[in-house]
Amino acid sequence: MRRCAWPLLRLPSRAGLVLRHGGAAAARLRPAAASSSSSSSVGGDGSSRAPDTSLFVPVPLKPVGDAAGEDVGAELTRPLDKGEVLKNLNKFYKRKEIQRLGAENGLDARLFHQAFISFRKYIMESSSVSADLHIILNDICCGAGKVCLLGHVDDLFPFFLRHAKQIFPMLDCMDDLRKISDLRLPPNWYPDARAIQRKIIFHAGPTNSGKTYHAIQRFLSAKSGIYCGPLKLLAHEIFQKSNDANVPCDLVTGEERVYANEDARQAPHIACTIEMCSTNTPYEVAVIDEIQMIRDPARGWAWTRALLGLCAEEIHVCGEAAAIDLVTELMYTTGEEIEVRNYKRLTPLTVLDYALESLDNLRPGDCIVCFSKNDIYSISRQIEARGLECAVIYGSLPPGTKLEQAKKFNDPDDPCKILVATDAIGMGLNLCIKRIIFNSIVKPTINEKGEKEIDSITTSQALQIAGRAGRYGSSFKQGEVTTMHRDDLVQLKEILSESVRPVKAAGLHPTPEQIEMFAYHLPDATLSNLIDIFVSLSQVDGLYFVCNIDDFKFLADMIQHIPLNLRSRYVFCTAPLNRKEPFVCTTLLKFARQFSRNEPLTFDWLCRHTKWPLAAPKNIKELVHLEAVHDVFDLYLWLSYRFMDMFPDAVLVRDIQKKLDDIIQVGVCNITKLIRASQSTVAPGTAEVVSEDFPLSRTTRDTRVASGRHGAKSAEALSIAVEVPGERRAKNLKAYRSATRQEDLKSHGRGSLANRLLREGLLTQEMLRQLESEWHNQHRNGRYGLGSKRDDQNSSKETGKKKK
Repeated sequence: MRRCAWPLLRLPSRAGLVLRHGGAAAARLRPAAASSSSSSSVGGDGSSRAPDTSLFVPVPLKPVGDAAGEDVGAELTRPLDKGEVLKNLNKFYKRKEIQRLGAENGLDARLFHQAFISFRKYIMESSSVSADLHIILNDICCGAGKVCLLGHVDDLFPFFLRHAKQIFPMLDCMDDLRKISDLRLPPNWYPDARAIQRKIIFHAGPTNSGKTYHAIQRFLSAKSGIYCGPLKLLAHEIFQKSNDANVPCDLVTGEERVYANEDARQAPHIACTIEMCSTNTPYEVAVIDEIQMIRDPARGWAWTRALLGLCAEEIHVCGEAAAIDLVTELMYTTGEEIEVRNYKRLTPLTVLDYALESLDNLRPGDCIVCFSKNDIYSISRQIEARGLECAVIYGSLPPGTKLEQAKKFNDPDDPCKILVATDAIGMGLNLCIKRIIFNSIVKPTINEKGEKEIDSITTSQALQIAGRAGRYGSSFKQGEVTTMHRDDLVQLKEILSESVRPVKAAGLHPTPEQIEMFAYHLPDATLSNLIDIFVSLSQVDGLYFVCNIDDFKFLADMIQHIPLNLRSRYVFCTAPLNRKEPFVCTTLLKFARQFSRNEPLTFDWLCRHTKWPLAAPKNIKELVHLEAVHDVFDLYLWLSYRFMDMFPDAVLVRDIQKKLDDIIQVGVCNITKLIRASQSTVAPGTAEVVSEDFPLSRTTRDTRVASGRHGAKSAEALSIAVEVPGERRAKNLKAYRSATRQEDLKSHGRGSLANRLLREGLLTQEMLRQLESEWHNQHRNGRYGLGSKRDDQNSSKETGKKKK
């Protein structure tokens, strides 16, 4: 378009034709504009939506300096009067006809404005411009205000459009970008799978129904097979079962390769995490576990890829019945039939009519489920204060530690009969649980847009967790479910009585090849910006959605300044890490920087960075740091399988990771001692002056959601952040009133919050005495009496005065 249309657009001016009105110029410009406008309006089928132009980052275009050489345009005409040029440029910008032409060429109001600002700056700050542009500007300036115009401001449009496409290169290749980001036919991405006729068998049922057992039996009897699970623990369990049954099976996770054969030959059976499954290797049987996770906002793409792409004669899909309709529709698009086998729970599960209400009512086989590590710390300490032992399991613990804690809880000869855990027990661990007790039914989640939400757990989540009680084959033949607090029990029953919402769509994620093609067209764009534009232009049908890419973009922005080729940069950005862990993120940054210098990351380098060897933790903060170091070792191992030359010491790192796992196990076994150590240090000169009846510590339950929202990692994060003394008093009273509406759990860490507030300087002794006095007054007047209202008003007045 540029080469053929450019002379035509310049022809009227060079032939000496008069452009008296913009309409005539526009008429001549439209045919050329039409040839390029299709790139930004609709795609080839006319169904694509307009791109999100806010994602288009302009490429900087430097003005021409004095060293550029002779000004040919000035020699042919005369030097430009920059004042007149500026006036005419502003006239050009205000022309409605020009704005319409811009829109036809893909420049919406935002892009048009940005392009004009850049165009004007380029002309005004350049010591010289191209000869043809100089001549046009000179003609416009010389003819301004005359009856017979030498030039019209509309004649600038071809130069403006050329400049716009230089700073927004995507305008010239929008059709290609739309084709690359067209995600409407994912089955076609897997030609090997489409070349065979696969048999799909859906094993549908609730937790503890034997659905996965039947699929695994077929897996073990096959000549070759692959098991795809959501967790390393599940993959490791199938790996162990297969080899115990004399079926050679390899283990493949992101961080680990374990071969069944001593000579490292690949076994015919493989147990892997679902992201690691191969879509090129043929198998007789494939098992895809927890298929309902195909709707997961972050990882759903892995289940979609496995379901559509595995080359296996039989695909055994296990999961909730809520996914049957979606899987059936997906298989319809591949031309494959699906057989559904329904299973019922093997042992009864009863929802109790009463809440636990007090930890004094705990029984052997009880499991308290929390959605916050802070709650785990608090409850485990209270359980130990009653002379009971408890096991602790939460998501950030290493797999080995989780297994050891599960083994301790399951062992009938071990005195540990209580388990405190997060929803990490929902899958991957075999536990002998009699009763599930929900400490809360509110959980922070991330939606498909990457936004954090705090809401009640879903029916699917509640059933997944509750179903762990009364496991078939355990010592408990019947499972029970209840809540810690009476108010939550009614809502839990409502949640469990509802039907599970059907799985509506499957996740997708841009592949490295697609991003590379994007980068070819947009070489100056950052990886984060490439991903944003890709998602903005992507087209999916109703069966799919594009997975959340916030974590990917976070890492892309973090390492953007480091010189890496696109493929390596993409790999670093897909590293599985928690971006809330500063130490792990900092380590990834150092890995990338060292990698960019082509300097191998050795065992010695890693030991210096992590300060290995490490001692057993003395408090919760040190335990959390050890967990982060374990994640760093995981990150090293994950990268070592993708860049073996640059991360050469995987064997040595795996050895020290096992030692670190043992250290963390010691810390978790002594977790209540660590909690006490974290809370025992009190500021000098302070003393505990909280009476046994003053339940200030119960306010921790109200701050639980807030602290969880900010990713608090230790018990110290439970403190209330306030600014001025008057506000401290008001906020503590508010927290107290919220606490008094809940059940009176007398032993909830009595006095510990007060000590933390004193230690951190958020409370003084005088304020604490006043709070205690106010509490006693409110207790005498009634919880919601006039006295409490008056106190609130007085407190508010004091706060207002201090603010003034």
